[in-house]
Amino acid sequence: MSEKAVENKEEKKFFTYRGYPLVRNGDMIYYGNMYDNTVVMLQIAEKTKKTTSVGELEFAGKVRLYQMKTDPKLNPVEAVIKQSERDTLFDAIDMAYVWLTRTN
Repeated sequence: MSEKAVENKEEKKFFTYRGYPLVRNGDMIYYGNMYDNTVVMLQIAEKTKKTTSVGELEFAGKVRLYQMKTDPKLNPVEAVIKQSERDTLFDAIDMAYVWLTRTN
């Protein structure tokens, strides 16, 4: 078996926070396992620029959270169970963790 075939068979690893995977696509972050009952979609609504010792960086400001059912038969509007908004990304991920641990 070639090295490429072995590499393709290896399981892809995701960055995790408190045991749940985090997957980012632009300004959207999906938190949770797709094989569980629900996941949380975090949408970065505002960004702020701050000057740091390494230069100017962009930070997430307001973040919208949507807890969604993972059933592929539902349309996205029907899949949303809860929604909220937080002022920082950390607060949003922390809230998402609470939602996931309560429902999954």
